[in-house]
Amino acid sequence: MELSIAVAAALAADAVFGEPRRRHPLAAFGRIAERLEKRLNRGRRRDGVLALVLSVGAPTVVVGLIVGMVIAWLPEPAAWVLAGLALMLAVGRAGLIEHAQAVARPLAAGDLERARRRVAGLVGRDTERLDGAGVRRALLESILENTSDAIFASLFWFVAGGAVAGPAGAAVAVVAHRLVNTLDAMWGYRNPRFSAFGWAAARLDDGMNWPAARLTVLAFALVGDTRAALGCWRQPAVRWSSPNAGPVMAAGAGALGIRLGGGAWYHGAWRERPALGGPRAPDDVDVARALGLADRALAVVVVVVLIGDGLCA
Repeated sequence: MELSIAVAAALAADAVFGEPRRRHPLAAFGRIAERLEKRLNRGRRRDGVLALVLSVGAPTVVVGLIVGMVIAWLPEPAAWVLAGLALMLAVGRAGLIEHAQAVARPLAAGDLERARRRVAGLVGRDTERLDGAGVRRALLESILENTSDAIFASLFWFVAGGAVAGPAGAAVAVVAHRLVNTLDAMWGYRNPRFSAFGWAAARLDDGMNWPAARLTVLAFALVGDTRAALGCWRQPAVRWSSPNAGPVMAAGAGALGIRLGGGAWYHGAWRERPALGGPRAPDDVDVARALGLADRALAVVVVVVLIGDGLCA
């Protein structure tokens, strides 16, 4: 039962303490990755592959060695505590709520400029062109997508790694996923600077997020409007450019009964995107509803993990 206890403890600690305000390991990793990109990026895919191996391989090896040494010298429960710490730092539930509220508050107060600045840190589109409805859609899309990328995917890889290789496997798997996901957020842009260099990080991130995205879709359907969620997943999402974001946002929008998607400006160019979800345009209250949907879906998944771990014990 150590795995499920580590999951529950990590999620509880994230809820109580939130993201570290200072010296978050991912912030330090981001600075290193930024310097590495400036040094290696020559507009070639092989440069991005090398940068990906260097930036992800070294940290995950170090984490595996540390947890492996703990297992060798201390009881296994101590190693699960260390692995749980890695999950707490990787999972993004508290951070997602904080960032969502930082956009929702000024938007509800009519401070469009501040809301635009805040949402710019969450999405890749040109936020200076957005009206209030556009900011709200962008925020809701980010909440739904990051429920998969920042919460469910971290949880999936922690559980998968732990089931296969114990606490060391759990820690290595969740750290590797979080680093790849961070690199995709930094390098995975379709522009002249990153289209070739960020290709490897973006494709690896797509692959690592694929199972968690489908898990998120099913969880959304279970805790929301089931028929609408599954129907929206099967239809317009297949035309979305991302193999994971489209299904997740479509199912989430369907579960909530709201309409998301549609065209948007990216790097000065208009990009057509299919509409996702139901017929109703979202309003301010749907931000809280989306966060509630994410929490209910997470609760279902945690219960499944607890039951599965108990049956396997």
